[in-house]
This record gives sequence, C-alpha cells and structure tokens, in this order.
Amino acid sequence: MINKKHAIGYLPDERPPIWKLILYAIQQVIVMFPATVAVAIITGFHISTTIFASGLATLCFLLITGRQIPLYYGSSFSYISAIGGLMSSQALEGLGLNEKIAVAQFGIMMSGLISIAAGLIVNRFGRESIEKILPASVTGSIAMVIGLTLAATALGDATSIAVSVNPETLEDILVPESQVELARNLVWIISLVTLLATILFSVYLKGVWGQLPLIFGPLVGCLTAYIIKLATGVDLFRTIQDAGNGLFALPVFTLPKPTWMAVFAIMPIALATIPESTAHIYQLDIYVNDLARKKGTSKIYNIADKLGLNLIGDGIGDIVSGLVGGPAGTNYGENISAMAITRVFSVPVLMVASVIAMVISCFTPLINAIYAIPKAVLGGLEIYLFGAIAAQGIAIMIEKKVDMFSARNIAVIATIMVIGVGGQYAFGGNIPLFGMEVPCVAGAAIFGILLNLILSIGSKKTENEQQ
Repeated sequence: MINKKHAIGYLPDERPPIWKLILYAIQQVIVMFPATVAVAIITGFHISTTIFASGLATLCFLLITGRQIPLYYGSSFSYISAIGGLMSSQALEGLGLNEKIAVAQFGIMMSGLISIAAGLIVNRFGRESIEKILPASVTGSIAMVIGLTLAATALGDATSIAVSVNPETLEDILVPESQVELARNLVWIISLVTLLATILFSVYLKGVWGQLPLIFGPLVGCLTAYIIKLATGVDLFRTIQDAGNGLFALPVFTLPKPTWMAVFAIMPIALATIPESTAHIYQLDIYVNDLARKKGTSKIYNIADKLGLNLIGDGIGDIVSGLVGGPAGTNYGENISAMAITRVFSVPVLMVASVIAMVISCFTPLINAIYAIPKAVLGGLEIYLFGAIAAQGIAIMIEKKVDMFSARNIAVIATIMVIGVGGQYAFGGNIPLFGMEVPCVAGAAIFGILLNLILSIGSKKTENEQQ
C-alpha cells in the first residue's frame, strides 16, 4: 500500500484524463519544436512541412510498433551536414528550392532502409546480437555526445537577438542596429529566467502541476520578454515568414526525385541513428520500469527487448517523412527528457501530440504564434533538455553496470567522446577525412563500434559489465 502511495506518472499503456492528456501532449509538441524547426531552417526545408512530417511519422511509428514504445519522431541533427551539403552542391545549382528538396527526399527515404535492415537483424538473431555491436559503453557514450554536441546550439539560441528569418537566404534578421548592444544583454535575462523557472518548476511543483514544467518555464520566459519589451522597447518576439498570412494553409508537399547522388550522400548517415535509437530504448526501459516499480505494479515493460521493432519503426518514420518532404529524423531524446522529468510515458499522449503537430502545421495563426517565441526562451529550455540527454547517457552506463576500470571500455568511451564532441567544435560538425566530410556523430559512432569489436576479439564472455 505504501508503494502505490500516489506515485505520480503514467506508464505507456495508461491514458490520463482528457484535459491532462491535452496539456501533456502540448508540452511534448513544445519540446520537439526547437530541434525540429532548427533542422528545417538550417537545411532549407519548409518549416510547416517539417512539423507536419514529424507528426505524421510519429503517428505511423506508434501504430507500427503496436503502441508499445513511447517515442516521438523528429528531425535529426545527424543528417544536417549531409542534407545541407547536398542541397548546396554544384550539381544542384540552378534548381529551385522544391527541386532540391525533392532530390534530398529520395536519399532520406533510402536511409530508412538501413534502420529497417538493422531491426530485422535484431528480430532474427536477438537483442544480444546488437548488444555485441552496441554495448552500453557505446550507446551511453553516443547519448552523451548527442547532448554535448548540441550545447553550442543551446547557448547560441539562448543569446540570439534574431527576430525573423529571411525566407530566401534563411539568414537571421536581427533587432534594429540601434538596439543590438542592449539586446545582447537582455537576452541573457530572458534565457536564464526561462532556464531557472523550468528547473524550479520541475523540482518544487508537486502533483499535476509538477508534471508541466516545460510549459510553465517557457511561459515565464515569454512573460519576461514581454515585460522587457514594454520597459525598454526592445522587441525580441519573432516573425517567421514561412506559412503566409491566411487562416489556413496546407504544408508544401513535394515528391522525391530518384538520384544515386542523394543515396550516397544521405543514406550512410542512418548508421549514426542506430546507436542513438538503441540508447533511447535503454533510457526508456530504465525510466519506465522505475516508474512501474514506484507505482507498485507487477507488470514488467520489456522495452529494451523491442529494439528491433523500434529500429523498424524508426526506418519507416524516415520513409514517411521523406515521402512528404520532411528531413530525415530519429526518435527524440528531448521528448524522452520531457517524459523522464514529468514521468508521463503515455503512448496516447504522444499520439495526440503528433496530431496537434500536424494541425499546427496547417493553421498559420497558431504556427506563427508559436514561432513568435523568442529564441532566447527556446535556448533557455534547450540548455536543460540537451544537458538531460547527456546525463541520460551516464544513466545508461550506470544502469548497465559498465566497468569504468576496464581498459577496453575506457578506450571506447574516450574515443567516442573526443571524436564526437571534438568534431563538432573543431570542424563545425563535419570531420574532413580523405576528401570526405564525415558527420562527427556518425564518425564517433562508427569508430566506437569498430573499436569495441576489435578489442572484443579473443575476450572471454565472463564479464557481465554490459549485460
């Protein structure tokens, strides 16, 4: 009786009351927005289409996986360099934006086949087969790299004085020149207030209210920005010129154009999302079963055993997103962070969130209102969320009892961390290698996997460090 003592939270097969469900779903949409929109802006994809594709792919993922895996599908940072490089290549020079997107779409759809193939291998040979290739020392390190390579994005957004985006060049439009110096100081106030408010709400609010810090934190940040606007005249609310001024506008859908160039440029990047997806499955397994224990339920949620199903769903998500004109993606660590913080792992919440995302992408007043949120507010939120992704990587290794005194584990973890984080900050995310540009997350993942396999040769299976 004490165990069931009002342990607050919702397990994957539980559905909150309708008003709570909608609030939790809105929170999940807010959480996925910064990264999903950032990928669209950086790659040049249509923002409204990207949001729609995210919702549609999530819904397909949840249905294909039998509503057993509470994950949200969103645009992946791992693909940014490959997609951006392809769209800016000389081979596509002279083509319009939609024609460039159509070429990239084909590579995105083909990348989904790699994840599907990996999932089928896991289903055929068992979870142990993938754990030999992707032990916790690898997946935990990759999770940390993903969070840490996003650190610059978080701080960049937290200090951004951009108030609009040029739809032609995709460059930020800043506050008027006369306000630049003042604005550079004021954005720190907005981002820090958002960050601290979100943290305080997550730590000190109790009950239902304690499950909504990722809504309340940004609301406090927006209120702060509004007060600053009234007091100083510096308006940091944004206008994103993508959806137009009408009441209703469907996203811009384009059809893929088959080209081998897109396949070679984008398809291999899917290798980077396999460890990422594996890490996310382990994270979910840890947090969901921890909540189940605290709620006193005898049911065991074997989410980690559904790795193959997750990879298949992830690959189908890429195909669905690419088919309608969205970037390649993966299941989102940001949304896992939100679920871990709020203890709401309900699949119905994520299904409603996906529908809300698709609706928002079509109604221009709603989408423009959301995009009006100052970048500094999103940056303050990102500092917390992206850091939580890295922290969850540590949680994976602790839960799986990775031996941190093992020379092999230290070698794998050390090289993944330095290649991934170093590649981001030394080369802007793409490591030059024999004339190629290797995305740092993909490069770190592949190197770590190969190094672990090499160092495993001849080792006896007497260690349980990664079981």
